[in-house]
Formats: sequence, structure tokens, C-alpha cells
Amino acid sequence: MSKTVQGVRGMNDVLPVDAHRWAFFEDTVRRWVHAYGYQAIRMPILERTELFVRSIGEVTDIVEKEMYTFKDELNGEQLTLRPEGTASCVRAVIEHNLLYPGPQRLWYWGPMFRHERPQKGRYRQFHQIGVEALGFAGPDIDAEHIVMCARLWRELGLEGIKLELNSLGSAQARAQYRGKLVAYLEQHAGELDADAQRRMYSNPLRVLDSKNPQMQALIAAAPQLADDLDDESAAALAGLQASLRAAGVDFVINPRLVRGLDYYNGTVFEWVTDRLGAQGTVCAGGRYDILIEQIGGKPAPACGFAMGVERLLALMAESGLAVAEPVPDAYVVRQGDAALPWGEEVAERLRDSGLAVVLHCGGGSFKSQMKKADASGARYAVILGDDEAQARMLSVKPLRVTAGQGQEQRQVALPEAREIIKSR
Repeated sequence: MSKTVQGVRGMNDVLPVDAHRWAFFEDTVRRWVHAYGYQAIRMPILERTELFVRSIGEVTDIVEKEMYTFKDELNGEQLTLRPEGTASCVRAVIEHNLLYPGPQRLWYWGPMFRHERPQKGRYRQFHQIGVEALGFAGPDIDAEHIVMCARLWRELGLEGIKLELNSLGSAQARAQYRGKLVAYLEQHAGELDADAQRRMYSNPLRVLDSKNPQMQALIAAAPQLADDLDDESAAALAGLQASLRAAGVDFVINPRLVRGLDYYNGTVFEWVTDRLGAQGTVCAGGRYDILIEQIGGKPAPACGFAMGVERLLALMAESGLAVAEPVPDAYVVRQGDAALPWGEEVAERLRDSGLAVVLHCGGGSFKSQMKKADASGARYAVILGDDEAQARMLSVKPLRVTAGQGQEQRQVALPEAREIIKSR
């Protein structure tokens, strides 16, 4: 017997028992982004490695430790499975000149890849919803993104997700702050872990993003970027706060919030929960006004956010939110030589009217077929034998007793059967 081939660790199958939850989430998201005027864009999962090094930042956990990168031996290119969607979206916008007519509201959905330690709601292949607004400046579009998220949590029935805000300021403000932070880290060099020591000079802000519990007190006592925030960034953050208060969206200012990608500037935010363990961020984003120019486009402001689908589905399950599993309207039971082709015709005719119909295949006794009809969750069994086929009739039997409806079986013509089943 051959050895069973297993799936790759951290890259999971979505089984039929869970697929309806994914479908519910996807349908909700499509209605949600449409309500705000966002258009869909789809990018490939493979990009040139250079794109992520230039955008995310060479001295980041993602680029240094987590990317699936390989050399394409056919043409010698260095390629990477995308670890996030913003860089790919911006690359596509530049390549296809999408900003020529004016600002764009875009959204995407798809798998991302990071070599992380698999844990609840966090896998090596995971799915993200990304929302990007390109060509928009000012705090009003930032407010729109956050209000959008708040609406989605309501539509999904999720509670206990808290909003944290910060501003990374301008490049000049960060440069000034960087000097203070490096001086502070030098004073405490002996308390830094290996990653922090390595990044102390190359990318000191990443030290503030450390999840090492032994470094949290040191990080908490570090100088705050807010003390060096430029006037424009401070005004934008204040304007955003005013908009959120007016919209009834609660938030807290987290001065240690820096995000794990280097392309962010100005306002950043995270939606967090304490229900998913240590990795509690379910949605995050902010402004990236320098990114378009950084990867070769004409300078333009931009902002966006992304949310982890698996994390939100895990949170929905944790919250006990039930999602109804779709069931067929009818299950066609058939026995007899004449009933076989008649069953196929009946099933197709019922489907033509918009009904979901399962046609029994594989033979079996009448009793076993009825058991499968009942187990399918269908509301009606459509029963066909040779007599029904010769008369061009069918028997309709309710499988679910509802108010005002018994379980009487009726022999009717196809048009009447269609109306009975459609009547719900």
C-alpha cells in the first residue's frame, strides 16, 4: 500500500462542512464593498521578489523570515508567493495606469503566504480581504475605511473588536524620532533580544513591534513618536478622531502601534480582539502615501486595510454565531427503467425555475433512497416510478413538517409540482 500524501503544514483544506460559512462571509463582503463603491481587482499570487523587498522593507520579519521565495529555473527570475496584497495592488495600478482618470477605490480577495508558526486563525496559507483607496488625501477617506470595518462587524454579528489608532508621522518626524529611539535602545542594549539588537540601527521602529514578552516593559518605557509628530500628521489624526466620534466609533490611541510593514506613514490602525490568543489583530491598515512613488509610480496619496478571513471566521465560531447551511429544495427519488430518464428531465425542469435539486444516482432501494433524501435536508422528496414516468406525473412528499403543512404525498403534474416546491 502506497504511503498517504499529506497536505503541507499550515495550508488547510476547507471542507464541505465549513464551506457554507466561507460562502456566507464572501457574500457579505461583496455586498459590503459594493455599498461603498469599491471595485474588484485580482492580482496573481506570484510576484517578483523585488516588489516586496522594496515595499514591505528588507529589515522586516516578513521579508527576512516568512516569505516563500524561489528561483524560477526557466528564466532565472527570483519570485515570491505574495505575503500580502497592497504591494501587488499598487504594482497593478501603476502598470495599468489606473490612476490616470482619477482616484480609485479597489478591493481584492485571495490567498497570501507566510512561513509562520501555525496557530488559531493564523496559517501559512491564509486569505485576506484587502481594501485600497488610491489618490485620496486627508482624514476623510481614513475615516471611511474605519467606519466600513465597524459596519462589517455589525453585519457579521461580531462584538468585542476594539479599534487602536496611532500616527507614524512624516518621514522627517520619523527621522527625528529614530535618533531618540536608537539612543534609548543603545542604553538598554544588554536587555535586547537578538532580533532587536540586529535591527537597532537598520530599522529601530521594528523593535517596537516585537512580540517578545520579556521586552514589553522596555518597549513601554521607550520614547514616544507622538512627542515628535509633525503638525500636518497631528492635524490629520485629530481630524480622524473627530470623524470617528461623530460616527459613534469607539477607539483608543496606542502610541506603540507601528505596524509590521515599512510602507506605512501617517495614520495607522488595528482592530484587535482578546478572543484569539496572543495574535489578536483581525484587521489593520493605514496610510501609505510614499509607496506608489517607491515602486516606480508618480507620487500619489493612498491608504487601505486588510483583514484575515480565517481569523474572522474563527471569531465568528468563538462568538457562537450560527450560519445556516444551505439545503436543496427537492431530492428526486427514482426507481424503474422508465423512471431514470424521466427523473433526469424532471430535475432539469425544476432547476430551470431556480430550484436547487439533488437527483439520486447510484441505484438502491426505495427505502435507502428516502433515507438519503431525508438526510440531505431537502424540503421535498420528488418520487418517480415507472407508473409516474408513463403518466408524465410525479409524486411530491413534504419531508419537513411546518405550520399548516402535513406530510401528505400528492401526485401532480410537473408545473404544479414546481409551484408546490417553490411555495416554500
